[in-house]
Amino acid sequence: MVEEEGIRVVRCGGSELNFRRAVFSADSKYIFCVSGDFIKVYSTATEECVHILQGHRNLVTGIQLNPNNHLQLYSCSVDGTIKLWDYIDGILIKTFRVGCELHALFTFSHAEDSVFVTINKEKPDVFQLASVKLPKSSSQEIEAKELSFVLDYVNQSPKCIAFGNEGEYVAAVRDFYLSVYFFKKKTTTRFTLSSSRNKKHARNNFTCVTCHPKEDCIATGHKDGKIRLWRNFDDEKKYTYTCLHWHHDLVMDLAFSVTGSSLLSGGRESVLVEWREAAEKNKEFLPRLGATIEHISVSPAGDLFCTSHSDNKITIIHRNLEASAVIQGLVKDRSIFTGLMIDPRTKALVLNGKPGHLQFYSLQSDKQLYNLDIIQQEYINDSGLIQIELTKAAFGCYGNWLATVEQRQEKETELELQMKLWMYNKKTQGFVLNTKVNMPHEDHITALCFCNAEKSESSTLVTASKDGHFKVWILTDDSDIYKKAVGWTCDFVGSYHKYQATNCCFSEDGSLLAVSFEEIVTIWDSETWELKCTFCQRAGKIRHLCFGRLTCSKYLLGVTENGILCCWNLLSCALEWSTKLNVRVMEPDPNSENIAAIAQSSVGSDLFVFKPSEPRPLYIQKNICREEVLWGVFVPRDVPESFTSEAYQWLNRSQFYFLTKSQSLLTFSTQSPEEKLTPTSKQLLAEESLPTTPFYFLLGKHRKEQQNDKLNEALENELVQLPLTENIPAISELLRTPAHVLPSASFLCSMFVNSLLLSKETKSAEEHPDDVDMVEEKESDDSDEENNFTEKIQDTNNTDSEEDIIYQLSKSEEKELKKFRKVDYSWIAAL
Repeated sequence: MVEEEGIRVVRCGGSELNFRRAVFSADSKYIFCVSGDFIKVYSTATEECVHILQGHRNLVTGIQLNPNNHLQLYSCSVDGTIKLWDYIDGILIKTFRVGCELHALFTFSHAEDSVFVTINKEKPDVFQLASVKLPKSSSQEIEAKELSFVLDYVNQSPKCIAFGNEGEYVAAVRDFYLSVYFFKKKTTTRFTLSSSRNKKHARNNFTCVTCHPKEDCIATGHKDGKIRLWRNFDDEKKYTYTCLHWHHDLVMDLAFSVTGSSLLSGGRESVLVEWREAAEKNKEFLPRLGATIEHISVSPAGDLFCTSHSDNKITIIHRNLEASAVIQGLVKDRSIFTGLMIDPRTKALVLNGKPGHLQFYSLQSDKQLYNLDIIQQEYINDSGLIQIELTKAAFGCYGNWLATVEQRQEKETELELQMKLWMYNKKTQGFVLNTKVNMPHEDHITALCFCNAEKSESSTLVTASKDGHFKVWILTDDSDIYKKAVGWTCDFVGSYHKYQATNCCFSEDGSLLAVSFEEIVTIWDSETWELKCTFCQRAGKIRHLCFGRLTCSKYLLGVTENGILCCWNLLSCALEWSTKLNVRVMEPDPNSENIAAIAQSSVGSDLFVFKPSEPRPLYIQKNICREEVLWGVFVPRDVPESFTSEAYQWLNRSQFYFLTKSQSLLTFSTQSPEEKLTPTSKQLLAEESLPTTPFYFLLGKHRKEQQNDKLNEALENELVQLPLTENIPAISELLRTPAHVLPSASFLCSMFVNSLLLSKETKSAEEHPDDVDMVEEKESDDSDEENNFTEKIQDTNNTDSEEDIIYQLSKSEEKELKKFRKVDYSWIAAL
């Protein structure tokens, strides 16, 4: 049973992993990245999230390792606090309350008990770099109000501030200015480049800065793609700089290697450039990284790099410029046209991803599973070019079919429209294009839906368009002589007084089709395609339309643009009830009669959960988020919850997810993101001395599993059975682990063979009569040796205690062991 107060709105995914530079642990085993209000800890070997550090109440804006303890991590947030974490155990150690919004965090070893932050106190766009002294105290929450200002008029982005030469100076860039503050001299040197008034130097703006770890050298990136290396900057007259130029567009980020022997740069070309010895001629490239490089980080050990990309991805790269791992978050598209869908096969969330792609996103692991290329054309990154947009998608027939719609319109009269039907291929475990329809309608397609009724004889798809028609597409034989090829063809075209068709949906049993034509809702028979009845409220165009389910299947609900929620009774063909509610999202639960509606109010978004048969809502929660909610979806649970309260029973069978305007994915849950991590995931972080792979968890505990009661009962029947592996988390993780991170076969072979041998303490099998043993001895080739073995039972003082009785192996078991001794296992040593 779950307590009522445990229900809360939690951020389950979709946060930006590329908001700030990622940070490596000292041993390069883990990588930390900011993710909304949390800090996520990933394994660099397995790409798995092993911890979620939560405690901040607002956006996390900076993370840094504690220079005095490499097992601890500092973080700062807009909530005005600096927190110290033990990332091995995922424990919050201390909280320092600064009292003002913090936008960046910097640390270095020589600044004892102090960190540097970026704050703004006077104006919203004027930021200052300040030093915060962290007082020592035994309490968990400490006031840290002692601030010392270092530089004024700095940029908000941490890429524009860098500490050099072990903290002797700090460099900051903004617009056309480079400022260098020397801590010992307490002086500031400022350099200015030609401004935009001169057309020749119109793109001289500074974009990022980094400092050499051992020398007095500052590298700055610029909007024109140039990299400038500054030296002798302690004198405003004697300073010099050299230029490196390869990028054709602005330089997004720079980073020196640990030794300073090479400089890394990245930008919109999606290419990581390594400038060795900071020379123009000596450079290496890692191309085709997939998206704009926004951040570059270097591990303290120097063996790994990582790049953060604009498509919410982190790529981990070896020192020899080979990509080793990719941590992919929810891709932030310009706009989500397809809405939120659930793949019936993988239970993955499906929506727009990269341009022209559908992304399949795991809600359990908060990672992208894969991308499906729908448009199948090379994407050209040009702001003035009108791209082909993926606008609609729908799953049908329990995930066997996928329908997509793509369009491109350069002028009002030049509409390019294409509908594709994809069939799931079990051999390739993916979708294969089956049917392509050019210009299925003469105007934009507004909706499409499959008939997913269980008793449906044939697959049916319906599309609605602004051209005033809806079309019914059916799956038919594609004129193949072997009757194996199938394709989609148009079976019926319907319209209603030349009104634009705006929405369509099937009833649960597939017998009725509802199509909205602006303000009018029409009901059609799915067998004869005859118009049965119409509903009209004259309350504005229909925005959403859906049928009730299960016991409420006789109801039809519609939402109008004027903010009216209507419920019609299909048996009486009359309006059952209506209410004034500005509903933006309305989603039915596939496993119950419940319907979730999210309404927009002046202060945020409100959630209403109700049954169509009862106008009184089952559950209301005000202000679930401050911004507008664009899409929502119910996801069936694998294991039902056990809420007993009537207000929370709508969460028992399904979980409701919704996507906000900023593309944050939220849900209602009783567990925090940290609690959702599997125990084996957390154990990956704790095990330091052994290979952290699912093979270790599977084989290392194999002998303990042999001692359970079920296995002992099986041994009594002379059958050795391994425990069922269906519900073992290690098995499922083993199947998902990439092969290149698993240990070698030579490491696993001896451990695996030993685990299969019978234990000496195992109870003997059921004893056989002596005459049977004598027959077996005569038939055996080694009867002379076996005659020396007799079955003995040790006498005990307490005959009532079965635990104290120790059985020796029977003759049949001894005979089996003799056979094993004669087999040559010397080949194992050669592995």
